[in-house]
Amino acid sequence: MELLDRLRDFFVANVPPWRAVAIGAPLGLAWAASCLAFAGWLKRRGARTGDTRKLFHFLVFGTVALAHRMGGTPLVCLFGAMVSLVVFYAVWRGDGHPMYEALAREKDAPRRRHYILAPWFATFVGGVASNLLFGSTALVGYLVAGLADAIAEPIGIRFGRHRYPVPSLAAVKATRSIEGSCAVLVASLAAISLAVALSPQFTFVARHAFAIPALALLATLVEAVSPHGWDNATLQLVPTWAATLLL
Repeated sequence: MELLDRLRDFFVANVPPWRAVAIGAPLGLAWAASCLAFAGWLKRRGARTGDTRKLFHFLVFGTVALAHRMGGTPLVCLFGAMVSLVVFYAVWRGDGHPMYEALAREKDAPRRRHYILAPWFATFVGGVASNLLFGSTALVGYLVAGLADAIAEPIGIRFGRHRYPVPSLAAVKATRSIEGSCAVLVASLAAISLAVALSPQFTFVARHAFAIPALALLATLVEAVSPHGWDNATLQLVPTWAATLLL
């Protein structure tokens, strides 16, 4: 019951003002729909699903990071709700619709819908838990998940020659690649450095020169062992938690 009370208090405290809702909700919905429609257009033009899916992922998390900087958690919650509407619409339309096909990997068949909804839920859990437990430091998780996870799959698709199996909770065989994991390391290093530069609670000191690479390495290891479809949660929570300790 205590957890439910904390969740209730969190959402009540982060309801945006009505003026922000009146302006932000239509803009957020239009932007999220435009991002997924663009990904769907690219898919119809022959782009790989791994690319279109991660393009949408990158645009959404990038917008979340911007919303966090502009309006804090209330604006993040508002945009997250609009993204959810767009994702649910794509899932409702299903096979053959460009928005759905931009997100539904062929290799996830016959559980393609599951691997849209599971990452959505993982994103929701990771975002809420990061904000609830670590406050504004959640920006670290937004940027790591947005940049590192977004770049891993496209790099793995093109250059992944050394693959390793990862856990899957829905009986779909899943692998990642060492090349993709190396991309996660580089992107995590950039993402955490950017988070430190953008966050007023972080004052860069000499020890950060060691802490930031350590956090990037931790994020890489977390991504490598996370169950298929659930790294949107782990890549938000673990780097954010570690950042509160090391930074």
